[in-house]
Amino acid sequence: MSDHHTKDISEVRYERPSGRIAEGVPSETDRPAIEVENLRHVYGNRQALAGVTFTVSRGEIFGLLGPNGGGKTTVFKILSTLLLPTGGRAQIFDLDVVRESHRVRRCIGVVFQSPSLDKKLTVVENLRHQGHLYGLRGRTLSHRIHELLTPMGLADRARELVETLSGGLQRRVELAKGLLHRPHLLLLDEPSTGLDPGARRDFWGHLQALRRQAGVTILLTTHLMEEAEGCDRLGILDRGRLVALGSPNALKEKIGGDVITVQTQEPEKLRDQIREKFGGEPKVLDGTVRIERPKGHEFIPQLVEAFPGQIEAITLGKPTLEDVFIQQTGHRFWGDNLAS
Repeated sequence: MSDHHTKDISEVRYERPSGRIAEGVPSETDRPAIEVENLRHVYGNRQALAGVTFTVSRGEIFGLLGPNGGGKTTVFKILSTLLLPTGGRAQIFDLDVVRESHRVRRCIGVVFQSPSLDKKLTVVENLRHQGHLYGLRGRTLSHRIHELLTPMGLADRARELVETLSGGLQRRVELAKGLLHRPHLLLLDEPSTGLDPGARRDFWGHLQALRRQAGVTILLTTHLMEEAEGCDRLGILDRGRLVALGSPNALKEKIGGDVITVQTQEPEKLRDQIREKFGGEPKVLDGTVRIERPKGHEFIPQLVEAFPGQIEAITLGKPTLEDVFIQQTGHRFWGDNLAS
C-alpha cells in the first residue's frame, strides 16, 4: 500500500498546544522560542561546539544544516536536555535547559533520528505508552491519539504492528508520538532519514500544517540540501562553528552572482591567470577552478577566448546552499578538500 496520504494537506487540522502539560510556559510574546548564546561542548579532546549563537522565533521552521561531525546533533541533544553543555547557555521559552530541564521537557516534543518505536506493539499501543509518560489517561489520551491518527493518515493502521509498516508510515508514528502532549516546540533530528522522496514531501506537508495551524515552532537538523531549502531560516554548522545564518534565499544571494566551474589540466595556473586578467577570487576545489561572477553567461565567452586550449569543460549554475557552504568554509560539504 502506498505511503501517500489520501487526504489533502489543506484539510489537516491540529489543535493549538494547550492544557496541563504546557503549564508554566510563558504566554505569547515577542521573545524568541529558542535562544542559544556562545554554546560550547567538548567530547574528550574534541571540540564539538565552539561558541554557537542563534535565536529561533516563535512559529518558525529553523534548520541546522551541516555535514556529519559539524555539531548539529550536539546542539540538538543540548536543546532536548539530553546533554549538558560545557559552556554558554540555551533557553527555550525563557526556560534554561540546564537549570529548568524538567519544565523544558514538558513543552517540547522530540523526534530522534534513530527509531524509538517498539515494533512489536501496534501503533495505538506505542502512542498509549507515550501518553502515560506525560500523565495522560482515559478519554483525554484516547482523544489525543484519535486527533493525531486521522490527519496523519494512520487511522486505518492503528491496530497494526509497527514492524509491518513502511518506513514512511513509521516516521509518521514517530511524529505523532512527539506531538501527543501538544508541545509548543518540536525538535527533529534528521527527520527524513530512510524516507523516499514522496514520503519526504508528505512528511514536510505535515510540518507545514503544524506551523500554520497550531503555531508550533520547529527546529530540525539535516544534512540534506533539499530539506534545508524548506526552512524559514538556516544555521549552517561546520566543525562546531556557525558559519552562516539566514533564510536560504538570503544566504544564496550573498554569493554575488553565478557559479562557474572550469575543468583544466593545470587548475592552479589557470586560477592565477584568471585572477590576474579579470580580478576576483577564483579558487581551486577538487581539481577544478571555481569562479563566482555576476552574469556568468556573459563572462564565459570572455574566459574561453582569453585562455584558448586550456579549458577542457565549463559549467554554469545558480548558487546553491552547498556553494554557500564552500564560500564560508573553503571546502565541500562532504570531504576535506580545501579550496585554495
